[in-house]
Amino acid sequence: MTTPSRNGRPDDLEQLGHDIRAALAVRHFSRRTHKAYLGWIRRFILHNSRRHPANMGEEEVTAFLSHLALEKQVAASTQNQALAALLFLYRDVLKLDLPWLQGLVRAHRPRRLPVVLSRREVQAVILRVQGPSALIAALLYGAGLRLLEACHLRIQDVDFDHHQLVIRSGKGNKDRVTMLPSSLRDELRAHLERSRETFEQEIGEGGSIEVPHAFARKDPRAGQRWPWFWVFPATRPYYDRETGERRRHHLHESVVQRAMKRAVKQAGLAKRATCHSLRHSFATHLLEDGYDIRTVQRLLGHRSVKTTMIYTHVLNRGPGAVKSPIDSLSQHPDSGQDRAMGA
Repeated sequence: MTTPSRNGRPDDLEQLGHDIRAALAVRHFSRRTHKAYLGWIRRFILHNSRRHPANMGEEEVTAFLSHLALEKQVAASTQNQALAALLFLYRDVLKLDLPWLQGLVRAHRPRRLPVVLSRREVQAVILRVQGPSALIAALLYGAGLRLLEACHLRIQDVDFDHHQLVIRSGKGNKDRVTMLPSSLRDELRAHLERSRETFEQEIGEGGSIEVPHAFARKDPRAGQRWPWFWVFPATRPYYDRETGERRRHHLHESVVQRAMKRAVKQAGLAKRATCHSLRHSFATHLLEDGYDIRTVQRLLGHRSVKTTMIYTHVLNRGPGAVKSPIDSLSQHPDSGQDRAMGA
């Protein structure tokens, strides 16, 4: 049963859920954004005793964000994600023109230096990663990929002739091209041969591959074609909730994350290295080798060179490539006299 709200619309939370999903779909937001936004809006409603958001305003939103920061002690990025979800709810779903929306203050994200591994540490970790995750880890470092970019690779994105990988719908929904390391080509070819066997078995058993909705309408049989298959397929198929079709998804990123965590522990590293540390190491080592920062920016897919500039602060030459005076103390002509005087 619905109850009237203060703006004349029914206080129907079920209908609100449909409206949110429709607004997300129209804007072509990713599945992760769908899940995150729906989750934060649900938590906001439950935090306020299941009141309809149309019956709430600045006071409730501010109190919820404060609750996250003070009681839940979430990170600034998490708090900002919750704020983005609520801004989307009021501005794009409820269509409420509320002046306080623009005045909400976003939490300040502290500037952190990336965790970068030395070349020896990278080798020690990659050698200890097991299974298909080992090749993914090698690509994260060898091509500067993000973890999801590697998991989302399809057969058509690998170009052996031009030694390149095509990253489609990366961060910011942008496409880019990056290198395919020569040392990984043979291993990747052998891996694709094994993936071909999985593909033929899956199609033979009536399965399919998930393809973008727009392309699926243009070519209904795209889900049975080899170019659309995943480079790193999941070990098991699943059944789509909406259609009931048997499908094969890509390898879940958590598999690689667990393998990386084990490898870091086995290598005995004292650094908090993650999969993303391999991408950080890729950028840093290229700059150490003298490559132009604009080239590195393009390979990483950064929108601004300022983002890439952070790697200049973690080069293996100290801050700003400045040599500490203590490193040359013994070579200074006055150093012996100073020690004799007890200086």
